[in-house]
Amino acid sequence: MAIEGPLRELGIHDVFQLLDLSRKTGTLRVTSELRDNEGTVFFDAGRVIHASIRSSAQPLGVMLVKSGKIAEADLEHARAVQRERLDAPRLGEVLVEIGAITSRELERQIRQQIEHVVFEMMSWREGFFSFEERGVGDAPAEASIKISTESLLMEGARRIDEWSRIADKVPNLGVIPVLAPVDDDHPTLLDLLPNEWSVLATIDGQSDLRQIASALGQSEFDVAKIMYGLVSTGVVALRQGDRPSGPTRVEDPKPYLQRGANALASGKIDDALDEARRALAADPANAEGRLLAARALARLGRLADSADELRRGAEADPLNAELQLELGYAMARRGDFSTAVAAWDQYLKLRPGASGADRVRSAVESAMRLYNLIEAHTGV
Repeated sequence: MAIEGPLRELGIHDVFQLLDLSRKTGTLRVTSELRDNEGTVFFDAGRVIHASIRSSAQPLGVMLVKSGKIAEADLEHARAVQRERLDAPRLGEVLVEIGAITSRELERQIRQQIEHVVFEMMSWREGFFSFEERGVGDAPAEASIKISTESLLMEGARRIDEWSRIADKVPNLGVIPVLAPVDDDHPTLLDLLPNEWSVLATIDGQSDLRQIASALGQSEFDVAKIMYGLVSTGVVALRQGDRPSGPTRVEDPKPYLQRGANALASGKIDDALDEARRALAADPANAEGRLLAARALARLGRLADSADELRRGAEADPLNAELQLELGYAMARRGDFSTAVAAWDQYLKLRPGASGADRVRSAVESAMRLYNLIEAHTGV
């Protein structure tokens, strides 16, 4: 039986946890139109044994060569041995046999490849998932290790916490890095690691972080983390992504936001909504504009429109804690308790120590009790 649905109703972390607890064996596919990407994970009794992603579809041998673990000649030799063998061994097994790599290093590289895919998918907040049960024999031939899903979830949660720190300087993946002007305070020589140099070399003033990650075959998290360091040291500056029609810089939405906030405080709700729309026209990715529009719509009694505005903002900027908080309350008002709980959970992951965190935790508990009561009453 297939399990499927949109990620906005059942988050990717919940999907992994469900497959882990139910000890499922089969294939999970997750697609994201926003990223034009698709990831595939194979489970064996709840454990992850293989993962791949379209944006970085590198075979094991190519990955080992690129990471410098084996030489190109080793790969060609292993492939030749593999073709000659009647028992069709895995490429990794052959590389170990010919002494190109140790079994421990091979396992470590395969694990890193799986983690790269899984952690990338765990950052997706929009898209569609589908799980189909299959036999272990249907797993890809290169599947050779098993990874605890619980350990992947724990590391994924840690990365979400780190995302909240990164977001202070790298607000979203749609920003475009540009080389900062050189001044007297900059060091003459940059002491960067190879992966940092590779990211720096791709900066062209046109590509955003998501495009850079795709071009390099690296995870969005790793690229954002490197960019955080480059921005912090003044090597790189960030600007909001340009519209496809041309290279003009995004207009500053702050004047609209200020006028809108003043109008909302004065009870001029229609004026506040107009200013919010102007701010979003200047910068469609602006989280404050989404919040202002949602608050104005709520004051006008257009709760459904307000909730939709918050949902769009949360999907575009999943690291914005305030959007997640308000989305939770908006969904609770609509009676959509599962989405409300998911939004509040995300808020608590981003701001676990916030002053209002205990109140949000109480809201989660209340929403869950009410949801379970309704489920029991309706018998669904």
